[in-house]
Amino acid sequence: MARHFTASDVRDTYERIGGRVRRTPLDDSLYLSDDDHRYRFKLESQQLGRSFKIRGALNVLSQLEPSQLRRGVGTVSTGNHAIAVAYAAKELGIENCVAIVPFGTARSKLDRMRLYGARVMTMGSTYDEALTLGLNYIDCNELFYVDPGASDPRVYTGQGTIGYEIALLHPSVDTIVAPVGSGGLITGIAVGARAIKPSMRIVGVQTAACPSLYQSIKDNVCYTSYPVTGETICDAVVGGAGKLAFEMLPNLIDEWVVVEEAAIRSAWRYMVVKEQTLIEGGSAMVVAAVREYPELVGGSNVALVISGGNADGVMLGRVLNEQTE
Repeated sequence: MARHFTASDVRDTYERIGGRVRRTPLDDSLYLSDDDHRYRFKLESQQLGRSFKIRGALNVLSQLEPSQLRRGVGTVSTGNHAIAVAYAAKELGIENCVAIVPFGTARSKLDRMRLYGARVMTMGSTYDEALTLGLNYIDCNELFYVDPGASDPRVYTGQGTIGYEIALLHPSVDTIVAPVGSGGLITGIAVGARAIKPSMRIVGVQTAACPSLYQSIKDNVCYTSYPVTGETICDAVVGGAGKLAFEMLPNLIDEWVVVEEAAIRSAWRYMVVKEQTLIEGGSAMVVAAVREYPELVGGSNVALVISGGNADGVMLGRVLNEQTE
């Protein structure tokens, strides 16, 4: 069993990294709200590194021992986590930072990793293959492995500062909707938000192309690797379930919404064209959930976590050119 974390851990993390990360805005939607529902976007797309991942990465790297800092750090990622680790390493003066990614990772994300000083290595055709090969490389080279969200509670508490921040600064919010990949983001958010507001509703959204954590909890089996069905624009949230999320989330989540890729693509177009907000594909899942299943999402004052803004320009152009409603 992975070491669980508490509300106190999230509070401590908020104090530790608060001066290094942005307090991202909670902006009203232009068109989603109605007389009974207020929807607002928690814009982690405007965070350092253009995603929420910097919160967990900074929390982990800022607690490493001097010997670990000297040897360097490595991670395996489809993009955003590696960007965050590279940014955090640069911020903390860690010279040796290795980012291992699968083939097909968006060039825009690779460019950002290199911009922040990471040495990028491509291994495997899928995230799960890259993880197997990358972990072996990191171990053989005695680097510190920065877990993207499987079992390191320091990553979870970093992400949890989003929920803490929402509840602290916006007490009227009664529901938080977050995209789900391995589960670190939503698990941390649930603990962090309820540290201040125990009644906060937590809604998780996964793509039908890779509902790994939803299916893990449903089957009571932690699928640490999970296949992707068909083409997905949610490259940042595919792969297996996190062990710590699998253990903790069943007692924290109030509702699941699984959305189809067509609805996510439509929501992505909507955000760019109507809301005039640049986000990445995976972040559009929460918008798709509200548009497709408002009764499942529930709540009257709802925060939609926009987890990242590292959009693949080629994919975005393709989606924007698809037939619109």
